[in-house]
Amino acid sequence: MFKAELMEKAAHFRSTQDDPTRSLSACPSLVLNADYTPLSYYPLSLWPWQTAIKAIFLDRVDVIETYDREVHSPSLDIKIPSVIALKQYVKPSEFPAFTRFNLFLRDQFQCQYCGSGGGKGSNLTFDHVIPRRLGGKTTWENITAACAPCNMKKGGRTPEQAHMRLARQPIRPTHWQLQEYGKKFPPNHLHETWMDWLYWDIELQE
Repeated sequence: MFKAELMEKAAHFRSTQDDPTRSLSACPSLVLNADYTPLSYYPLSLWPWQTAIKAIFLDRVDVIETYDREVHSPSLDIKIPSVIALKQYVKPSEFPAFTRFNLFLRDQFQCQYCGSGGGKGSNLTFDHVIPRRLGGKTTWENITAACAPCNMKKGGRTPEQAHMRLARQPIRPTHWQLQEYGKKFPPNHLHETWMDWLYWDIELQE
């Protein structure tokens, strides 16, 4: 069967199972690079099931794991992939984007002055180590996570002027560093078939 015909059939897939515990929208595919590491950790590289099936028919990915759910066309049944791997390696950039989330992840969701926090729900702000009024810039090397009380206490002063010590000097992290930090803060939902491909610190069962 030609790929164009398969693509046309894929566009008309519908569910063949009445599974009230898992809707199709709750069946994303974890996308691995060609070296079988997640294409992205933050955010975690997930594709909707339709995109994953399209990539299968375009011969761009290999199916590694599947859900119990199936979709079908008049002539074809297929299990929804839960883990797929790209056939061509995509070289990741060395440094992550300078975003609020990545900044908090670098600082492990903790105030770098008093150590409060420790969870993704913490009410953190960010602080210019060298205040902008003193020429401080909004860069990885001059922004740190801080709780609101510490931010207010420090005000427009340097840590030395405010007699506040930083736990760690802010740096520009690499993707690898954020990946290592992120093992402590896995996503809220991890499907069981993803566990072997995400390097969280979980205890192996005998």
